[in-house]
Amino acid sequence: MKSNTNSCCSHQTEFDLVQVKGTWTRQTERCRAEQGKLSDAKIYENKSDHGVSWTVVSPIVFTYKVIQCKDILDPRNDTLLWGHIGDEETKGTLTDSEPVKRFVIMDETVHRLYGSQVAQYFEAREVVHRILPLPTTEENKRMELVTKILEEVHEFCIDRRSEPIIAIGGGVCLDVVGLAASLYRRRTPYIRVPTTLLSYVDASVGAKTGVNFAGGKNKLGSYVPPVATFLDCSFFQTLPIRQISNGLAEMLKMALMKHRGLFQLLEADGRKLLHAKLQSCRTSNSSELEDSATASIRIAIETLLEELAPNLWEDDLDRLVDFGHLISPELEMRVLPELLHGEAVNIDMSFMVYLAHQKGLLTGAEKERIIQCMLGLELPVWHQDCTLDLVRKSLKQRLKHSAGSLRMPLPTGLGSAEIFHDVIEDCVLCQAYQKWTDELSSSGNK
Repeated sequence: MKSNTNSCCSHQTEFDLVQVKGTWTRQTERCRAEQGKLSDAKIYENKSDHGVSWTVVSPIVFTYKVIQCKDILDPRNDTLLWGHIGDEETKGTLTDSEPVKRFVIMDETVHRLYGSQVAQYFEAREVVHRILPLPTTEENKRMELVTKILEEVHEFCIDRRSEPIIAIGGGVCLDVVGLAASLYRRRTPYIRVPTTLLSYVDASVGAKTGVNFAGGKNKLGSYVPPVATFLDCSFFQTLPIRQISNGLAEMLKMALMKHRGLFQLLEADGRKLLHAKLQSCRTSNSSELEDSATASIRIAIETLLEELAPNLWEDDLDRLVDFGHLISPELEMRVLPELLHGEAVNIDMSFMVYLAHQKGLLTGAEKERIIQCMLGLELPVWHQDCTLDLVRKSLKQRLKHSAGSLRMPLPTGLGSAEIFHDVIEDCVLCQAYQKWTDELSSSGNK
């Protein structure tokens, strides 16, 4: 027997949620009897011949700070301990409570370099603390690390509202600790202190956390931003040049996508910035380099925040920041640990520049300027394991997981880009790949 859908009538009612004397009640705006605390959430009740359904709409708002500072490990500097607190009254209340406690997770290498300074900082501030060094490498970026952190945090016993977990290290450390914090008691605040350039301009200022799973990069994770990120570029002084180059790849990504001025800065001064480790020089004849270092980092962070803030949970899949991240996850995991993250991203970007040129989006001169800038930053522009089959597989996966649209960010000039939804014709892909290989294979591998 066919059902008569026309005979099924339904009626929807919108309810506000109002709290009076600690109790929440549903009230329609028209019939609101009492004034109280009004929630941003709403409940929609739908009654039909078949029953009743309720739809809950509850906005989630995250507020987090990104703070640049100097000498963060100087005990006279309040930032590491209280920088996440917005008002002095709250800070005073927490200071009065005894004892103040902090749980700190550090990358093992960072711990060897800075562990004693971190301990001295908290000892000088009379803070009860526990420092947990962990091997936070890409190969170890698994749930086992998360579980280890959770066990140690549970044993240390922190107040999940007033005693944030602190992560000090590179991007892997920040990602792993962020995931652990998002899981502990369903969400515990945490603080990021990046020590690599890559994490400084990329992972530390966003909301994503994650670990690798089932052979895939960051397949498990969450969108829970830290309460604060503290940025101190003095950590760069102990980084090898390759790690600086690795971070410059993500800065170049933002330059190519949306900031011609940043591209020109990296094109002109990139090699000097690289070998100065983006430190501000204080000699009288180096003001230009100081300006370049300060400006390049500031622009990279500001442009990334512009793209992340309106789309923190990636509800919109059209994301310029995905440039360099279509092929690189597959390549990076395939050759692990040969390539650093930024190096794999740059190889991806290099190929996409050739693809953009093949599609007529970039001139030959623009393509050449971009590749020369990459080489000036001492980044790889080609890799033998980035095969045409890998490129095809990666784009196929992209199409599968992007709601039936390729959503490919491509440069349309030096500092401008568009997101293309159409599937790339295989002949165009092959031609771009062949030219890329013919011209760059001799200079590609690090």
